[in-house]
Amino acid sequence: MIAAMLANLGIAVTKFIAYLLSQSTSMLAESVHSLADTGNQILLLIGGRGARRAPTPEHPFGFGRERYVSAFVVSIVLFSLGGLFAVYEGIGKIAKPHPMESWWLPVAVLLVSMVMEALSLRTALKESRPARGGAGIIAFVRRAKAPELPVVLLEDTAALCGLAFALLGVVLTVVTGNGVWDGLGTVAIGVLLIAVALLLGAETRSLLIGEGASTAGLERIRQAALDGEGVDRIIHMRTLYLGPDELLVAMKIAVAPQRTACDVAGIIDALEQRVREAAPIVTLMFVEPDIDRAAEDESAAH
Repeated sequence: MIAAMLANLGIAVTKFIAYLLSQSTSMLAESVHSLADTGNQILLLIGGRGARRAPTPEHPFGFGRERYVSAFVVSIVLFSLGGLFAVYEGIGKIAKPHPMESWWLPVAVLLVSMVMEALSLRTALKESRPARGGAGIIAFVRRAKAPELPVVLLEDTAALCGLAFALLGVVLTVVTGNGVWDGLGTVAIGVLLIAVALLLGAETRSLLIGEGASTAGLERIRQAALDGEGVDRIIHMRTLYLGPDELLVAMKIAVAPQRTACDVAGIIDALEQRVREAAPIVTLMFVEPDIDRAAEDESAAH
């Protein structure tokens, strides 16, 4: 991620120099976009480091959600610094269009940047393939619990599309001699960034509020809990992600009324071991035993 951050910073500087020489607002929007991506990667690095801190009395469940906080701030930065700035600059260019100077420079920078972003996106897609399965980018973003890879995928996709909008705006401005096209390309970049920021913000907000395990994960935990001896049924179960790699599980189980306290303790210990083997992501587990009232009533009836 550090290498990608430095590469984005270099691209941002190059784009800004191209803007100064050509006065293309599309290039200005893209340079701000690359600068925002650089800041976003810094925020994700800070969040990842902070999430590794050990629990404290004030934060007994640890700091795993700090990664979600960083991703949420990323969405705000992308929305304000990237999207709204581009829309503002684009509208200004449409209102007061001016000719483009040294048009070949922004075209060259955009083409090189498109190649670099395409390679970056290909790498991100390759790295995310095991986690994505057969899901598309949007579906993966909606279900992923670790924010870093979805953020990179969204940023790279938005960057590639934004470069295409910028190139189209620059080319049409050069061909027609009308600077309005450059402004329209800039507005398109801004709208794209705002849409990506809203999607990322909505998904990260859900994680901050608190999400439980997936349906498949719940079934895996449930099956592991019921596989052993002594657990008649699960009365209810709740799960909560404390961080991308930390899942809390709380459940109430029904045990036979004739079980002793020593028996119940052994049943719970074995249950926790089975669940952690089936779902290693379970870091905290609380099991409350209760009398199986149905079994007790049935025994009394006989």
